Amino acid sequence: MTTRPLPPLNALRAFEATARLGGVGRAAQALHVTHGAISRQIKLLEADLGLALFERDGRGLRLTASGQTLQAACKDAFERLHAAVDQLHRPALRDALVLGCSSSVLARWMIPRLPRLQSALPALSVHWSALDGSFSDAQARLDAVLLLAEPPWPSGWQVIELAPERVGAVLSPQHPAAARLQGRPASALLPEELLHTTSRPQAWPAWAAAHALDARALRPGQGFEHLYYLLEAAVAGLGVAIAPEPLVADDIAGGRLIAPWGFTATAGAWVLARHAARADPRVDALVAWLKAELADQ
Repeated sequence: MTTRPLPPLNALRAFEATARLGGVGRAAQALHVTHGAISRQIKLLEADLGLALFERDGRGLRLTASGQTLQAACKDAFERLHAAVDQLHRPALRDALVLGCSSSVLARWMIPRLPRLQSALPALSVHWSALDGSFSDAQARLDAVLLLAEPPWPSGWQVIELAPERVGAVLSPQHPAAARLQGRPASALLPEELLHTTSRPQAWPAWAAAHALDARALRPGQGFEHLYYLLEAAVAGLGVAIAPEPLVADDIAGGRLIAPWGFTATAGAWVLARHAARADPRVDALVAWLKAELADQ
């Protein structure tokens, strides 16, 4: 009996990421390729199999029955591959603490503080992994993950709360509306187009509710896939953004951003989480350092 060759690995990766993340755009971002590249790989896979794997559902995609079958197989296969690679790779890390956080937190908050971390905990070796999302299968394979998240916490995870999350509206002092907004009530923001991120669509409505404003009166402007790009756009004077206080504290101190209405507590928190409650003194030391750093913001 002749075994049929497997489809190309790149096509299977594109399909698996699209099915898991719920869209071609998110898959493209996760795999660091273009939207068109993901679409082409999925078309090639469907042609190779002679089956439709997705169908349109409004403006989104929905897996067909065939797609659901293939997704389950891909999920199991890629998880096994990741586990095997992790096992092979860990000796090379030489007992480093493998710590994950979002690319935005890593770039805007963690990396600038690495010299302080190394000074405070010189014996701690950390290997950083930029993983977006919360409590994912990929994050569960790490020693710990630094997250901005809201309870309830998922079962099987140990979640250590580090600090409450506080968010605020920020803009460049060079923005045309900066002078007009200073010293005015929050309602003065309603005529402005607001920069927003697809990763946290409820951020602006929650901020409006906290300031007794009707969220329906907000005017969404340009959208960005990640918070990092959103804040870079705000620093460039392209609009008003919303952000967690620690991620913009350095920009405010340096005069690159202003926060006319300060920062408001949300239902979320900065947390350090791990999938299993394994005793690890390195995590305990890191928790104490993170709490102190976040308390200074």
